[in-house]
Amino acid sequence: MIIDEQVAKVAAQHLSQSDPALAPIVAQYGLCPIRAHQEYYRALVGEIIGQQLSVKAAASIRKRFELLFGDTFPDPEAIVQKTVEELRTVGLSRPKATYIRDLAQHIIDGKLQFDRLDDLSNEAVAAELTDVKGIGEWTAHMFLMFCMGRSDILAYGDLGIRNAIKKLYDLEEVPSPQTVAEIAQKHQWHPYETIACWYLWQSLENMPQAT
Repeated sequence: MIIDEQVAKVAAQHLSQSDPALAPIVAQYGLCPIRAHQEYYRALVGEIIGQQLSVKAAASIRKRFELLFGDTFPDPEAIVQKTVEELRTVGLSRPKATYIRDLAQHIIDGKLQFDRLDDLSNEAVAAELTDVKGIGEWTAHMFLMFCMGRSDILAYGDLGIRNAIKKLYDLEEVPSPQTVAEIAQKHQWHPYETIACWYLWQSLENMPQAT
């Protein structure tokens, strides 16, 4: 299911009724604004750049990254023409520069074809993405949520989500990914796990950067 205004409305009602802990957050923040877009390639580059960085630091590096290519967002062919050392001059770590080049090469070689992702299951999309160096499960989840607008993604590995659950459900410690999944099942978040996660991020005012 792809998130649109109607899905967001139904999800808000469903989550409010099925999970009393989420109900006041839903009332406070209104409808989830996540919507799908088609800028898949650009989003993945941005997600690699932003890994383990603050929003401000990531935005600064993305700006310098584009300036390296004449203040435009480079196509994959332009990226592979740059060496890792050239990419590092904009503030990228060596691993991230390598990951971005690997993503570009996957696209050039046809190993990653964005025009076929919409027809794949969540698991199949994640498998395609994680074949690229530097793209792990967390990045795949963010892509499915914020780029593809899939409504049923549970970002159980996200520390913000886990911290929010600890606070909201008065747990003694930060829950494991398995506990997150159990809580989601207990409170019947499906098929609106993405939207439940959005509300949890709102509760901490700690949103990951949408891509």
